[in-house]
Amino acid sequence: MQLAAIIVSLVLTVIGVALLARAVGQFVRYFKLGQPVPAGTRTDNPYQRSVTLVREFLGHTRMNRWGIVGIAHWFVAIGFLTLPPTLAQAFGQLFKADWTLPLIGDFLPFELYIEFIGVMTILGIAVLMVIRLLSLPSRPGRKSRFAGSKSGQAYFVEYVILTIGLAIYTLRGLEGALHHVGHYEAAYFASYPLVLAFKGLGVGTLQNLVYLVATIKIGTSFVWMIVVSLNTNMGVAWHRFLAFPNIWFKRDANGGTALGALQPMTSGGKPIDFTDPGDDDVFGVSQVEQFSWKGLLDFSTCTECGRCQSQCPAWNTGKPLSPKLLIMSLRDHAHAKAPYLLAGGGKTMEGEEKASEEQLKDVPAAALAEAERPLIGTAEENGVIDPDVLWSCTTCGACVEQCPVDIEHVDHIVDMRRYQVMIESAFPSEAGTMLKNLEKKGNPWGLAKKQRLEWTKEVDFEVPVVGKDIEDLSEVEYLYWVGCAGALEDRAKKTTKAFAELLHIAGVKFAIMGGDEKCTGDSARRLGNEPLFQELGMENVAALNMAFGEDDEDESTKKPKSAKKIVATCPHCLNTLGNEYPQLGGDYEVIHHTQLLQHLVDEGKLIPVTPVEGLITYHDPCYLGRHNKIYTPPREIIGKVPGLRNEEMHRHKERGFCCGAGGARMWMEERIGKRINNERVDEALSLNPDIVSTACPFCLVMLTDSVNGKKNEGKAKESIKVVDVAQLLLESVKTPVDPAEDDEPANEPEPEPVK
Repeated sequence: MQLAAIIVSLVLTVIGVALLARAVGQFVRYFKLGQPVPAGTRTDNPYQRSVTLVREFLGHTRMNRWGIVGIAHWFVAIGFLTLPPTLAQAFGQLFKADWTLPLIGDFLPFELYIEFIGVMTILGIAVLMVIRLLSLPSRPGRKSRFAGSKSGQAYFVEYVILTIGLAIYTLRGLEGALHHVGHYEAAYFASYPLVLAFKGLGVGTLQNLVYLVATIKIGTSFVWMIVVSLNTNMGVAWHRFLAFPNIWFKRDANGGTALGALQPMTSGGKPIDFTDPGDDDVFGVSQVEQFSWKGLLDFSTCTECGRCQSQCPAWNTGKPLSPKLLIMSLRDHAHAKAPYLLAGGGKTMEGEEKASEEQLKDVPAAALAEAERPLIGTAEENGVIDPDVLWSCTTCGACVEQCPVDIEHVDHIVDMRRYQVMIESAFPSEAGTMLKNLEKKGNPWGLAKKQRLEWTKEVDFEVPVVGKDIEDLSEVEYLYWVGCAGALEDRAKKTTKAFAELLHIAGVKFAIMGGDEKCTGDSARRLGNEPLFQELGMENVAALNMAFGEDDEDESTKKPKSAKKIVATCPHCLNTLGNEYPQLGGDYEVIHHTQLLQHLVDEGKLIPVTPVEGLITYHDPCYLGRHNKIYTPPREIIGKVPGLRNEEMHRHKERGFCCGAGGARMWMEERIGKRINNERVDEALSLNPDIVSTACPFCLVMLTDSVNGKKNEGKAKESIKVVDVAQLLLESVKTPVDPAEDDEPANEPEPEPVK
């Protein structure tokens, strides 16, 4: 028995270690196939990156949002990392049944730890197995976050962990019996029932049981190692190794998600100069090897947990996009194509083969076949990613926000869109109208620039215009960036006028641009037209810098006389101005109008006095919430308006549900599945509210359209209204505060700008 146990265990160990070493080498070569990233962008501030990694792992910061799932996974993960000493002890027990680890084997704290973590690992994996079984796709179907995951691989991993945990627990009981534990001892507080069960067995029987169970533990561990080493695309197993580098190399060293700004378009790891692009510059991604090495690492790290899928508005409304299935498809394609690429295969910009037939003669036929597949293509074209998958994305960021291993889904989707738009000119036809309007008129509606100022004629106070009423912005506190929707879309103009009136009431000095400004380029960039975004952006940056008096320096400070403070009512403008224009040389302090309004209410410059009766529910705009982490100010304002009763929708804040307008979807028809705005409004109507409020002009339009449709169908009461938070506040604020009659308000901190 003992000899057989030793032979089996050592053979499996040698094979497992050899195959694991080979697999690690394969991963290194595989990741090197990806493109470089701009210097320093993934390796800056190594200390902070290490702190972030430890914090995210030990805190399980994403997983713990899911309650018991996060707790159970934490114990399983900790067990995997800290129980290897039990594997070492099992090897020793093959040769001497009562062998213990030197120094620490009989150390009480060590034994207590093994007892506790061993049992909690068993309980943790049991909980995860039950949750998976209760959420099988065969039951809730598409609603299951495991729909499309490779269930067989998951079951294999889970049962391996359970088997190893039970083996550790059993060995502890056998050890106690062999060591003649005659009464309860703290060192065996969890396994003591097994100690009692084994106590009556003879020494020879106990020894043989130790050999058997130690072999099961070692054999299971190394069979697992052999299986995963032979399947390098087995994300459910490899994520426990790859998650660490993937988190360490994440975009933000401080731990922020890969949301907010999109990354500049690069080729060969260097930003593309669109004024004079290089002859060999690659625009976007049309082949899997054109993703960066971080992208390839992302794909391999996916654990197929489906948290991204469960939160995706496209997937939840019957569309083909699942962020999880997208990443899995890219991973499986990349791994299948890797032998071809490692042999020197690949296509030049002209579509010619890089490698000769001689170089490719030993490449497996499956890899050659995979290399022929287009990255973007329909099922008939044998494409890896269907175009409908690509264009269903609203870039809401729910996938990135929820991913426990920091995969950057949105960046990868936009990179593929860039190639489709810039090289193939293959995108939904309706979006073409928006692009033409941006190119010719500077706004997506194609209206004349003079109409940007028409709303100012509809208010009964003067709205200063830069270059007309004032020379530059040194005379005011804020530049109010009205944006295209706020100036040109009738429903959004109500927000614009309400906010401007509130600023007037509060005595805040502000001014607007003179109409020469253009769209910030948010929709163009997220559609994939990076050159158009940069063209619009650079023109706006030049106009803004001139308006702020960039060259007009204070002699004493050598800084511009006017602080570059911008307030925006559109979260898309907020995000672009504050997060993306620094890439183009424009550094501004940008805040959202709800942040400024909350500040003014707290200071007592705006006092809500008139009750606004009714039940209200607030919809979080994706680009205000997930992309810029602004959740509190709108709710604070709503809470200060007397008469309102606020009730949150089921999906809110970090788990808020998109309105369907982001990612340039505002300008595309929604032909597949249920309309996203209808899904969101149905959720709102389930609360029977009197008011649906938001803080974004795109959301306002989408929600209003859906509510009006529901009214026409008799599915919503006629009295329900959709309004911006600014409109609500104005309805309650009737008279300005007279400083002479009121005490001097306490100084409140300035609202924090987007960084």
